[in-house]
Amino acid sequence: MIGSLSLDQLRVLVSIADLGSFSAAGRKLGRVQSAVSQAVAALEAVQGVTLFDRSGHRPQLTEVGRVLVDQARLVLASAARFEAVAAGTRAGLEPELALAIDPLVPTAPLIQSLRALSETFPELPVSFSTEGLGGSLRRLRNGSAALAICVLLPDVPEDIAAYPLLRVTMRPVVAPGHPLTSLDRPLMQGDLEPHVQLVLSDPVDPGGAAYGLSSARLWRFVDLGRRLDFLLAGFGWCRMPDHLAAAPIAEGRLVALRIEDDTVPGEGLVIYAAHRRDRVLGPAGRWLLNGLRERLAIGSAVIENLRTGDFA
Repeated sequence: MIGSLSLDQLRVLVSIADLGSFSAAGRKLGRVQSAVSQAVAALEAVQGVTLFDRSGHRPQLTEVGRVLVDQARLVLASAARFEAVAAGTRAGLEPELALAIDPLVPTAPLIQSLRALSETFPELPVSFSTEGLGGSLRRLRNGSAALAICVLLPDVPEDIAAYPLLRVTMRPVVAPGHPLTSLDRPLMQGDLEPHVQLVLSDPVDPGGAAYGLSSARLWRFVDLGRRLDFLLAGFGWCRMPDHLAAAPIAEGRLVALRIEDDTVPGEGLVIYAAHRRDRVLGPAGRWLLNGLRERLAIGSAVIENLRTGDFA
């Protein structure tokens, strides 16, 4: 029972609405028509509303009946999910999989893996959030996320189990017309320092681990998309992931910078799948981790082949 009604009454109500008659609903539910009529009458009496207009040949939903049928569908769907989560937990599946994702993670393989996860574990509740730099690690540590796809700077913490997925090359770029594009030579660190650098930052700890800072003037962003807007508008320069910078460069909306004495390693940043060492992943978390490792390994090999011209 839910208050003064039962799930069975709601199933009867939805069956009548779907099939168009009390008799058809009775056949579907394996009941005589009189039992269906009694269930509806009891529901109407308890709720104090008329659900069906019975004046015609076939019962027609009243206005309030149409609204309550929609509500009944929601309640029944929630009850089904409740039972599915309980059944999955009895079978050893985690009751929920909470994910935290850094903004530098390539989107396409992540979407493919999440779609495959939903097909394999259709009743598993999955929560997902994109975090600023440092946010994914924070969510792992406070227990609000089971698995993070993230950058770990300056290195992997001892309390975290991390699995490298791929490297993301960071390319220095600027909008056409920016003063840095007028220097007809490779840039030196001294050329960069006077100009605004648009950097991704941890909103909770702006002074935390940083990557590739070369300017004395920093504009800090949590959102990669918002930073791209400012970059395209010519407000500064930054290091963009190659998978996001390639198209704007090809379209002439961004210009790649050459830095002669760049302190940033050319191999780029490592993206990890990570979880707490004291919190073992459940079956769905392990399945997703393995799927990501396979997809991103294939993607990295394709990118490397395109870069080097080395094809099998």
